[in-house]
Amino acid sequence: QVQLVESGGGLVQAGGSLRLSCAASGRTLSNSAMGWFRQAPGKEREFVAAITWSGGMTSYADTVKGRFTIARDNAKNTVYLQMNSLKPEDTAVYYCAASRFTFLRVNPAFLGDYNNWGQGTQVTVSS
Repeated sequence: QVQLVESGGGLVQAGGSLRLSCAASGRTLSNSAMGWFRQAPGKEREFVAAITWSGGMTSYADTVKGRFTIARDNAKNTVYLQMNSLKPEDTAVYYCAASRFTFLRVNPAFLGDYNNWGQGTQVTVSS
C-alpha cells in the first residue's frame, strides 16, 4: 500500500501560479501511472491530468490544457502539478492518485483505475 500526501495548495489571485506536489511513501511510484483530480464544493471529482510511469506521455482535461503541467521525479517518488494562469473556476480540493496501471488507459479520467488516493490539498483562486 502506498501513502500519498499532497502539498502546495493555498490562496492565489487569478492569473497566478501554484505548484502542487504529491509525495509517496510505502512503495515506489515508478511502476504506476499517476493522476491529479479535483473536486469543487457540490461537484463531482473530475480529472485534471495524468502521466505514465516513465513520464513519457501525459494527458490533460481540456479545461486545463495549456495552463497546467504534470511531471514526476521517480527518484524522489514525487509527482507535481504546475498550475499557471489560474482562474477562479480552478478553485477546488486537488487530489493525486496512483493508477493500478503503468500506462495511460484510453480514458485516463476513469476513477476506477486509481487505487490509491491522497487526502487532498485546497486551492483557492480569488478574482
